[in-house]
Amino acid sequence: MKTNAAISLGLSLIISVGILASSYLNRNQATELIKVTGLGKKDFTSDLIVWEGTFSAINLDLQKAYEKVKNDKALIQEYLKEAGIVESEILFSAININKEYNYSYDQSGRQTRTFIGHRLTQRIEIESKEVNKVEKTSRRITELINQGVELYSESPRYYYTQLTDLKIEMIAAATQDATLRAEQIAENAKAEIGELKQARMGIFQIIGQNSNEDYSWGGTFNTSSKMKTATITMKLEFEVD
Repeated sequence: MKTNAAISLGLSLIISVGILASSYLNRNQATELIKVTGLGKKDFTSDLIVWEGTFSAINLDLQKAYEKVKNDKALIQEYLKEAGIVESEILFSAININKEYNYSYDQSGRQTRTFIGHRLTQRIEIESKEVNKVEKTSRRITELINQGVELYSESPRYYYTQLTDLKIEMIAAATQDATLRAEQIAENAKAEIGELKQARMGIFQIIGQNSNEDYSWGGTFNTSSKMKTATITMKLEFEVD
């Protein structure tokens, strides 16, 4: 009986030591990590502008409507030439033709329609790196209304042609910011950051400077403001030494 008890006790000790050893090893295998998020932010000015407008004419006689649109186009071209807009930057679309009607109801409540003319519409688009010049022109071109041109001017859209380089620059800035944060956290804990284990890029966002625009999970890409602010985040995970 004593022998069996001794054997059982010995086995229990061996199992206990084994469990302790295993726990020690697992604890040492669980690597401590510092997880940080860095921000890259940059203000910049758009270097490309796109402006679009439409002009139209209506007449019962299709040919007369066409002649009116043709004359209006010539007036617009002359106006843009005087404003210093390069001809190669101007694009006119094909003319769109629609029939227009006035709708009314007779005494019986039945709807009737009366043909009032052919509506011819043409679009104009300017794409240029002369941002200020085109911007100014887009605001003043409605002066042609005084010459009988039925012109609708849309708000300009602003872009940046060096976006790829800007994004690379911002990723570097966000990574540096995250690394500094990790180093500060490690220093406060009297440790040092070790190997970088993971790096994930966040959403790239562009909003108007000093605007109240909301960020979105899919990314915001502002085209209505000439002055913009771009942001990006980098999420890094470092081992702790």
